[in-house]
Amino acid sequence: MPHTEQAQAPAAAKNTIEAWEALFRAQVSVMRHLTAMPEFNRLSLREYDVLFNLRNCPDGKSRLVDLNKHLLISQPSLSRMVARLEERGLVSRITDPSDQRAMILSLTDKGLGVQRDIGREHVRHLHALLGTALTEEEFDQLQFLCSKLRAAID
Repeated sequence: MPHTEQAQAPAAAKNTIEAWEALFRAQVSVMRHLTAMPEFNRLSLREYDVLFNLRNCPDGKSRLVDLNKHLLISQPSLSRMVARLEERGLVSRITDPSDQRAMILSLTDKGLGVQRDIGREHVRHLHALLGTALTEEEFDQLQFLCSKLRAAID
């Protein structure tokens, strides 16, 4: 490694760590506010996330293992949560015809309605919380940068 690269490596690592810390701390602050929002009195934020992600799946259906790739929750925890959502009439589970060990999940009509109701309220509250924090151009940059980071990792 040339001498200049050795000198730059610690600075680059410092920038990486500082940027990560800033991103992580911003997320913690936002998440604390989100979990306290009134729309999450009906469903937890994690339960809503399951409904939201199911709604955005192709054909509104997903295998449990595929859905889990979009969530920050363990597979066993997701299985238990889906069972609770099914008991509440929000999600349906059927056996995957191509793999009898797997389940295909989808929203029920009731689940879709709950997701839409909470989603509308959530958008309003999220905009009230964050809408003035950045300019439109800065939100565009933030979306671009976060998408770029995700693509680099995935």
